[in-house]
Amino acid sequence: MVPLFVVDDALVSGRAGTPNRLAFLLESLRDLNDSLRKRGSRLAIRRGDWAREAIRFAGEADARTIFISEDVSGYARTRRRRLEREAAEAGIAVRAFEGVTVVPPGELTPASGDHYRVFTPYWNVWRRAAKRDPLPAPRKLRSPTRLRTGSIPRLSDLTPEEPADELPSGGETAARDRLARWLRGGAREYAELNDDLAADATSHLSAYLHFGCLSANEVLSRAEERGGSADFARQLCWRDFHHQVMAARPDLVHNDYRKRGRRWRKPAGMLDAWRQGRTGFPIVDAGMRQLAAEGYMHNRARLIVASFLTKTLGVDWRAGADHFEDLLVDADLANNRGNWQWVAGTGNDTRPNRVLNPIRQARRFDPDGTYVRRHVPELEELPGRSIHEPWKLGDEARDRLEYPEPVVPPPS
Repeated sequence: MVPLFVVDDALVSGRAGTPNRLAFLLESLRDLNDSLRKRGSRLAIRRGDWAREAIRFAGEADARTIFISEDVSGYARTRRRRLEREAAEAGIAVRAFEGVTVVPPGELTPASGDHYRVFTPYWNVWRRAAKRDPLPAPRKLRSPTRLRTGSIPRLSDLTPEEPADELPSGGETAARDRLARWLRGGAREYAELNDDLAADATSHLSAYLHFGCLSANEVLSRAEERGGSADFARQLCWRDFHHQVMAARPDLVHNDYRKRGRRWRKPAGMLDAWRQGRTGFPIVDAGMRQLAAEGYMHNRARLIVASFLTKTLGVDWRAGADHFEDLLVDADLANNRGNWQWVAGTGNDTRPNRVLNPIRQARRFDPDGTYVRRHVPELEELPGRSIHEPWKLGDEARDRLEYPEPVVPPPS
């Protein structure tokens, strides 16, 4: 077996090639190579056209089969079909295998169609579905020694931009360490604390799942062994749900899943204020600043800032999804686009007119303002929950804060 990773120029030059995700990817590849070397193998690296480089390397290795992970995006499926076609011309077989999700997309289907359009029926079937047993890693691997393996590029070879300062460490080693710590401490409290913004008690495994550093199937299995809650299993199920939707409707990356006749506004100033975390709504600004600093945002904050952009400001969900994909390390296409459409009311939400009031959300999920103080230092001196409504202060006090006025009138 010869492990190969092709740095796809088409992805590097596109939105997937953001400095945050590239930095995480390269660290993950270095960690993977270290693990392979301990088992007697090493990672081969090529850069360029994905299909062409894979076929060329298979020829160098005298390989008869290329094995790849299955994926659901339109780009991935087009790329796979091209690989299969051109590899067949070279006498090389291609085999794709499942593993990105717990339950493969398309394995569970309703009687009325090719995919589930509503989450709860999918969850009821998903939780009873048979799951694969996790397998141990091989102790030894045999690879040809005569092949030129190449080297993992530096970040500066791929982009001139710098990543965020507070990115998580990439790779399976860091992923397993984080998983072990979370299973020891946070898994049993997940149901109680997963929406608590200040507690930050979620697993923080999303980036590792996105990059394949951990198997979602193994994470579910280990969490259940340690008494993890059904609430955590539901989050993994949501991930599978969006993948099976995208497998059936790859166009949802750009098009509304359900046509609602929404007429989006184009207030450039408000969109910029949202991106910069300068909307004047502390809970929204805290989420956006966490995103800029860490390449990550708490899931509850993602719901709040997405609802604020689409429902309060009336801005097209695609602008928000694009910004998330520019900065998020875990910007999985199916999850990101599916969740943005869910919040915007154009996706799979059965209540498309749902609006999250940012003040009520702040009072409920950050009652003492700890999360806001962590990410909006201009407001850290404000006591208690008054931090969520700085516009209620007197003019002189507001001027001292150097914090913007709300971009729209605050809701009651």
